[in-house]
Formats: sequence, C-alpha cells, structure tokens
Amino acid sequence: MAMLDPNPLVSGKGKDELGKAGIKTSVGEHMKEAKIINEAYTKFMTSGLPFITAKFAMSLDGKIATHSGDSKWISSDESRHYAHSLRYTNDAIMTGVNTVLADDPQLTARCCGGRGGTAKKQPLRVIVDGKGRTPLTARVFSEPGKTLLVLGRQAKPEEKAAFARVGAELLELPSVEGYIELKGLLKVLGKRQITSILVEGGSILLGSLFDQRLVDKVIVFIAPIIIGGEKAKTAVGGKGVAKVVDSFKLERVIEERFGQDIMVIGYLRG
Repeated sequence: MAMLDPNPLVSGKGKDELGKAGIKTSVGEHMKEAKIINEAYTKFMTSGLPFITAKFAMSLDGKIATHSGDSKWISSDESRHYAHSLRYTNDAIMTGVNTVLADDPQLTARCCGGRGGTAKKQPLRVIVDGKGRTPLTARVFSEPGKTLLVLGRQAKPEEKAAFARVGAELLELPSVEGYIELKGLLKVLGKRQITSILVEGGSILLGSLFDQRLVDKVIVFIAPIIIGGEKAKTAVGGKGVAKVVDSFKLERVIEERFGQDIMVIGYLRG
C-alpha cells in the first residue's frame, strides 16, 4: 500500500482485513507519489475544505497584462493546452468579476476527448462578484457546464429572475466593503462536495486568497518576455507582506518546460 485512506471512517480497515486474511501488507511504497495524486482528497477528508490551486501566467517581470489590459497571449500554446487539462482535473474553476469584465473568459476545459476539443466533463465555474457586476451577456453563462455566481449582497428579485434565465445559480454571502468572506465561501463549496478548485485570477482574488493563507498549491507559467510599465497588472494583489522574511514560501518545487515557457509548481508551507 502506498498510503492509508485519510477518511477516518475507513482508514486502516482495508489493511486490517488483509491482515486477518493472512495477507502481509506494508505501507509506504510510492507514498510520495500517492500523496500528490490524493492531495485534494486528503485535504477535503481532513478539513472539509477544497484544495486550492492558484494558477497564472506571467512575463519575466511578473506582469499578467499590459498597462492597457491586453493579455493575449502571454503563455504559449503548449502552456494553454496544459492549463485546460488542469481545469479538467479540478472540480471547480474560480475567478473574480474583474477578470470576467476584462477578458470575458469561457472557463471551460477544451481538451480530453470531447467534441470540438471541448471536454465532456466540465468543472463548476465560480465567479466571485462582491457587488454584482457580472453582465448577463458573459460567456460563462452560455458555455457547457454550470456557473455559480457568488454575490456579496442580496440580489434583487429582477436580478434573480434574469440570472435564472441564463442558467446561473446565485449564492449570496456576507461581504465587507464589497469583498466576500472567502473562507466562508470555501466552506459552502466543501459542503457541496467540491474537493478541488483551480483559481485563475484576477489579482484581487488571488491576493485575498494569499493574504488569508487559503492557497495550497501554486502553478505559474513564466513566459520569456518583458512587458514593463508601472501600471501593468501583476498576478497577486492584496495587502502582501511588509517584510521579505514573511513572504509566502513554496516548498517541493518542480520545474517543467512547455514550449518556450517555464512552468513552476510549488506548495505553500503549512
């Protein structure tokens, strides 16, 4: 066995049954690989919260868009294809309303054997929209799969009816100055059996998740380009840290090439 099931209801019982049947077993073979494969399931079983992966593509100087907001395309075709496989393997994709307004993304997995390159299984799209600014014409409402719009206020009856017509589900949560309480949102998603979430920006949402130390894993595609500009967007906003010693440190870091891009994967300590 590589590892025991983290589910406390069954952990170790399979091993015990094998032992009773006279079959010798040991635990630990390929444990490192097994923990990676089961990382989302393990966190969900032990905390009730989904496993959070922050994913973004940036230039060598840390920009995710130019000062005019243009971001197509920073990463290579190879990187974007891999990103679609990441979407496919997560239960949900999360983004902020500013990303929807700026890019009008589809947030679908366009890979893995579906018709026209679109996967048969689509992750839940979660739009974090504290003030309710997502337009009814956003592409996330017309793509295959389901969209959950998370509002930081009570929706008006006419808003509920309008979003229902485009197939959106509304979730109303408390907010402070338009910012939704993210841990509360994750608890709600956990109760819906969402075990893993791929967060694809924007910088405000990513910054809030890092500030609240809710990120488990980081996947960054670094393109060999320089964008420059003081007003060009960076990947992670929020308050950040006051001292470098307090920065969010990654461990178990690995690197891989996708075309001209370098992909860096790491886990947040703790």
